[in-house]
Amino acid sequence: MKANDRAADETSATGRRSRGRPALPVARIITTALQIVDEDGGEALSMRTLAQRLDSSTATLYRHFANRTVLVARVVDHVFGEVDLAPDVFATMNWDEACRTVAEAMFDALGRHRNVAPLLVGQIPIGPNALILRERCLARLLGSGFPPPVAARAYATLARFVLGFAIQLAGPAGQTDDGQASTLFHGLDPSEFPATLTVADSLPVPLADEFTFGLELIINGLRRFRVDG
Repeated sequence: MKANDRAADETSATGRRSRGRPALPVARIITTALQIVDEDGGEALSMRTLAQRLDSSTATLYRHFANRTVLVARVVDHVFGEVDLAPDVFATMNWDEACRTVAEAMFDALGRHRNVAPLLVGQIPIGPNALILRERCLARLLGSGFPPPVAARAYATLARFVLGFAIQLAGPAGQTDDGQASTLFHGLDPSEFPATLTVADSLPVPLADEFTFGLELIINGLRRFRVDG
């Protein structure tokens, strides 16, 4: 998809620059910024750090991005561009399959860039790739009998559900020790935690299983809001 990046590939720094310093395509700036986020987290991304990584200057970056917030928005939208949904195939899906496909594809994309999800907290993605993704999902919902207010809320709920789970992927590797958690659950006092002990063999629930289960709950819940015909 990456609607924004196609145009960016042909855009390079303009104006005066240091002698011998090559122009910087916007696409390269964005992918390098994403590399910094992937490697060191969102807090590590600054105009100065990015300029150093590119062997360029902050002045060059500011010709393209008014501030760090704008840069971060472009990085986030680049990741949304990795949510690859073939329009012709997606348009033929039932609404529930479409919702499931969008949510899983978004989760996979954010899973490949685990430090990006925290950058989305408190923001509404409005880059071209995010808008295309929203448009396609809303079109399937509206065309399947969901009233506009419900379709809008359904997509927002799906997106925030995905974000909530994706943020959990951003923690340090090995942060949660399932073996230790299982031992703790099985060792609880049965007089105080009888219910927890009853389900202890199923705890902790793997994150991927939680995601799939929760997604099905949302989709099943949406069925009651659909207007047939």
